[in-house]
Amino acid sequence: MSNQDEVKIEPTGADESVVAEECSAETIKKLREKLKIYQKERDEYLAGWQRAKADLINARRRDEEDKKEFVKLANERLFDDLIPALDSFDAAFGNKEVWEKIDKNWRTGVEYIHGQFVKALENHGLIQYTPAVGEKFDSVKHEPVGSLPAGRESDDHTIAEVVKKGYLLWGEVLRPAKVKIFEFKIKE
Repeated sequence: MSNQDEVKIEPTGADESVVAEECSAETIKKLREKLKIYQKERDEYLAGWQRAKADLINARRRDEEDKKEFVKLANERLFDDLIPALDSFDAAFGNKEVWEKIDKNWRTGVEYIHGQFVKALENHGLIQYTPAVGEKFDSVKHEPVGSLPAGRESDDHTIAEVVKKGYLLWGEVLRPAKVKIFEFKIKE
């Protein structure tokens, strides 16, 4: 075809708007598809970030619990080493005859030191307890070290004598009280 034979078609205003509309519709369709893809990616990233954040919070919580458990275990070991010193104080105070012969000022000083020692341990959760004579025997809080005959059946398996005090650490038994218990035996 020669240059003269070429036919030029010039779009009219109505045709341009149809073409533009078709291009716009196609562009909008493509943009919507991309938007859906990006929203899906965003949701995946958000879910991943939320899981990671939850994992971090859980890890921190476990770390705090592990630290508390470590401190508790360290305290238990320390208190296990200190309890014999408290037993020695109790033994010294328990021997009234010898204790009364010691100079009053010295006794007062030792009793004061003992009080400070006990108070410091209480501030860190260690509590001494002495079961009452006649209290029902509890195998968790009491350790039997002997028995005495009971005069009545109602006294069976109750505490007859406290040999050594027990200790609680934050409400849990660290060392059970060592006790003698009454045992009732039916006479034949």
